[in-house]
Amino acid sequence: MPDLDALSVDDIRARLHAQRDTTYDVPPELLSDSAREAAVLVPFVRIDNAWHILYIRRTSFEGDRHSGQVAFAGGKRDDTDETLLATALREAEEEIGIAANDVEVLGHINHHHTISEFQVRPYIGVMPWPYPLNLDEIEVARAFTMPLRWLAESSNYRLEERQHPDSRRPWPVVYYDLYDGEMLWGATARMTLSLIEVLRGE
Repeated sequence: MPDLDALSVDDIRARLHAQRDTTYDVPPELLSDSAREAAVLVPFVRIDNAWHILYIRRTSFEGDRHSGQVAFAGGKRDDTDETLLATALREAEEEIGIAANDVEVLGHINHHHTISEFQVRPYIGVMPWPYPLNLDEIEVARAFTMPLRWLAESSNYRLEERQHPDSRRPWPVVYYDLYDGEMLWGATARMTLSLIEVLRGE
């Protein structure tokens, strides 16, 4: 496996041009044609000569199926967003206080379709670190980093097949081991793994 920590910013940018297939949380035939557009920012930061990815854990609310989950900063596209990149940068600033001009956007990976019928585009960028984050406490309980090397190690994650009630075929869900007390799984884990596969050149 290539040393991902040795990748330069230009290396990452170049590898993002080799896109993988669109990924899904559910069998694609079950998705409607009315998927809503969304975007997230996947911030890379450099810590002790190693790449880390910045995640958030959403605030917990009773009855909200996505609350309390580890995620990337991001959300659905507003009518005022000219592009999905604008969505990702706006949401990152609103949720955790990352100024758009502090992010060097390197590219994106292909859409991920979620079980909640969002079509999410992950944008990858590099930002300075340490950084004075400003969390929107209504939406975000915590922001933290995970090392890219740890995320890429196959012993730290597994694929479990889940049966969707409306489909005869099972569908894989990605689960990572706990890191710093945080559980990474589902759509965010699948987007993370897709990104790692792109960076490996697979």
